[in-house]
Amino acid sequence: MEKIKRTERLVAITQFLMDQANQLIPLTILADRFGAAKSTISEDLVVLKEIFISTGQGGLETVYGAAGGVRYVPGISLGDAEEFLANLALRLSTKDRILPGGFLYMTDLLSSPTLLRSLGLIFAGAFRVRKPDVVVTIETKGIPLALATAEALGVPMVVVRHGNKVTEGPSVVINYLSGSSQRIQTMSLSRRSLAGRQRGVIIDDFLKAGGTVRGITNLMTEFGVEVVGMGVLMEASLDQGPKLVDKYLALLRLTELDYLSGKTTVTPNHLGLIANGGIE
Repeated sequence: MEKIKRTERLVAITQFLMDQANQLIPLTILADRFGAAKSTISEDLVVLKEIFISTGQGGLETVYGAAGGVRYVPGISLGDAEEFLANLALRLSTKDRILPGGFLYMTDLLSSPTLLRSLGLIFAGAFRVRKPDVVVTIETKGIPLALATAEALGVPMVVVRHGNKVTEGPSVVINYLSGSSQRIQTMSLSRRSLAGRQRGVIIDDFLKAGGTVRGITNLMTEFGVEVVGMGVLMEASLDQGPKLVDKYLALLRLTELDYLSGKTTVTPNHLGLIANGGIE
């Protein structure tokens, strides 16, 4: 191929690695693709690694040896994450989002690819150090959030179903107590969805009492999966008593919701726990 300038090559390599996030790319592939020696590519990668770190856009991992290469790990800086969540909390703290029955409308936000990407990066930054093999969620609103997290981590996502679906094949079915409604409900997961002795992260959109997340945790036990993290976009903190789960990371907190007055208050939680995996 025609030789290109270093600045152009750096831009092209950056785009290529970001498009192949979490994938190990051999240096020979980069050298052949961009028409440069492996030693030159290695020098370029040193520059890119410094840029990624300084801008908080993730980092580069180098694997040495015959089967080695470089891997781009997507990320978001703590400052950018906190600013993003502060703005998101403001968007949610408006009276037009209150629904009858004391619910908060979030569906439009959970349908935005731009917002989901940032949320996925935040969760991935919190749980990556725990080396999860899979992200687990329950249908339906948590699916986009879990998928964004799985993409940022570079691992698969599995979806727990309400009830038992014939199309899922043989499944494990358990009953669980819904913490908010205090009703016995059913959830199931296909036996083909998970292999034993995996490490899983549970992601959901909202946590009120924690019954659903606790049910998923119990279901993971049936599969021999170790739950190494729990993350929710928002938790309710409205004097409703103790949660049924602990050691979870909630990005936002709903502290006030009054349908009659139209008063809604959503605040971002402190993100310092990201550095140690989101859980103390």
